[in-house]
Amino acid sequence: MLYLSTRGHAEQKRFCDILLEGLAPDGGLYMPVQYPQIDDAKLTALRETLKSKGYAALAFEILSLYIDDIPAEDLRALCNKTYTEAVFGTAAIVPVRQLEGPLMIEALSNGPTLAFKDMAMQLLGNLFEYELARRGEELNILGATSGDTGSAAEYAMRGKKGVRVFMTSPHGRMSPFQQAQMFSLQDENIHNIAIEGVFDDCQDIVKAVSNDHAFKAQYKIGTVNSINWARLLAQVVYYFAGYLQATSQNSEKVSFTVPSGNFGNVCAGHVARQMGLPIAKLVVATNENDVLDEFFRTGVYQVRGAAHTFETSSPSMDISKASNFERFVFDLVGRDGARLQQLFAQGVAQEGRFDLQADPAFQDAAGRYGFVSGKSTHADRLATIQDTFLRLGQMIDTHTADGVKVAREHLGAEPMIVLETALPIKFAATIEEALGRTPERPAKFDGIEDLPKRVVVMPADVDQVKTYIKDHCR
Repeated sequence: MLYLSTRGHAEQKRFCDILLEGLAPDGGLYMPVQYPQIDDAKLTALRETLKSKGYAALAFEILSLYIDDIPAEDLRALCNKTYTEAVFGTAAIVPVRQLEGPLMIEALSNGPTLAFKDMAMQLLGNLFEYELARRGEELNILGATSGDTGSAAEYAMRGKKGVRVFMTSPHGRMSPFQQAQMFSLQDENIHNIAIEGVFDDCQDIVKAVSNDHAFKAQYKIGTVNSINWARLLAQVVYYFAGYLQATSQNSEKVSFTVPSGNFGNVCAGHVARQMGLPIAKLVVATNENDVLDEFFRTGVYQVRGAAHTFETSSPSMDISKASNFERFVFDLVGRDGARLQQLFAQGVAQEGRFDLQADPAFQDAAGRYGFVSGKSTHADRLATIQDTFLRLGQMIDTHTADGVKVAREHLGAEPMIVLETALPIKFAATIEEALGRTPERPAKFDGIEDLPKRVVVMPADVDQVKTYIKDHCR
């Protein structure tokens, strides 16, 4: 399997090269040259694999369709090492439970940091360590987080040989629990950088450093953000697992609702659907930062600056420039790299927008790709958390509540699976506001907010971040 850039760079690469590289040389994102197809016989085999051998075996079957430069026995061992009951708290790894009627929730938050990002990040940590050891190299990971990516990455990479993590986050814009998860880590290979700005400022810094090819090469910069194809690929697996749990035969379809900020999670669903997984609708659920909802309603993609990026009670979605959206638009416009260059390197970078409302490709987006969308506000998520707990006996976090609210607007006859984002304890203040009670906290996180913090605060300045990396790579 070879991978190409969304922006048309001539060179195609294999999986392990893009695993360590992050962005393509032209600033584009890597995509497979084609999507492997899952026919009825293969889907039946995958159903039996999940039933008889479990999630790790399913992961191997999906990943091996995209990864042919790691020996099969090694890739299988990496999957078996990653997806264990000891790490994820349940043998099912991602159990699906019913909420009411056709509405279901797929539990993705049983990992070490209590958020869905663990599903991919735990695998990524093992892949990095394996490939770096095989090459005898080191990697300096530069990341950006609005809350959950950072902690998932740091817990996955802490103590890994040959890996350092430099994680940027928006200063003061994460929940106290999220901050404590990251900043309390004392491992020498973990570095937290709180940026005076919003998540999009952090993401812009990561991209700017990645686009400085000389610096990137000299300091061996890689990324764990979902611009890294390997992370998105790992997420494709739980769409298959969710579908197979919610159905009994391949003729059935399901829909998925995905709380969306950076578009990586739902983009993995797009990949699964393009592979042939019988998905009816992919529902994009946004919060008050509704750039993606606006696009799917109007065809206009209009990013917003820091002053117009709202601080909300579902903070992991407080994003107005969705990196992975480029991957979907690449498919939407017929994989035209020159067109992507125009839309993103020029339209978004220079004008902050592009407009596809008159493009026939956009007008066919819902029918061809299954995408629909909706928006949830603070009042909506409070009401959804209350209803889900008081009437249905299930406590959900703020982001999952956004998903449930929007999912209800798009219910059909088929099962509708909402992808759980995190456990409620990560956003305790809003849960307390909604329910008047504190959510359960796993014992290992008791008192985490009171632990010593290891973090530096700096302005949204690329050069200062580069200097920090230089000083800590000696």
